[in-house]
Amino acid sequence: MAERQFEEDRGMESSTVGVFRSAKVVKGGKNFSFEALVASGDRAGNLGLGYGKAKEVPAAVEKATKDARKKMLRISLSGGTIPHEVLGRYGASRIKLVPARPGTGVKAGRFVRPLLELVGIKDVLTKAYGSTNKKNLCKATISALVSLRTREEIEQGRGVTVGEAQ
Repeated sequence: MAERQFEEDRGMESSTVGVFRSAKVVKGGKNFSFEALVASGDRAGNLGLGYGKAKEVPAAVEKATKDARKKMLRISLSGGTIPHEVLGRYGASRIKLVPARPGTGVKAGRFVRPLLELVGIKDVLTKAYGSTNKKNLCKATISALVSLRTREEIEQGRGVTVGEAQ
């Protein structure tokens, strides 16, 4: 379901992570509505996750895309991978992101992969624990990515210089 939409303005790209259908049962039958989960990023460290609801799928995707652009976050990257191993949590979902050597690629499930690719990560290993609910897994991934810090950010925050890793 991860369809891609490319947009020329500001180099932003969007990917539909999932579309969900819900129904309200009324006297005359069922009223269906659709919800869309969309990731948006520039492949250079910016990422947003949006959620939109509407009576039709295209309208829901459009609302989710606008929401994702509005909720952009800056993510710390280390070249084509992440600076260190991190665990993200949301609800009953847990996701572990592990840095990988160049050439490894993005080893991730179908709901986590679009987020990692849109933020600009080229080499990473992932493992999901607990619930694999699409929405919670995406939010856990965002949680993990936001908690990443580069060596320079840590040194600046603590006011010290950290020696090289052994």
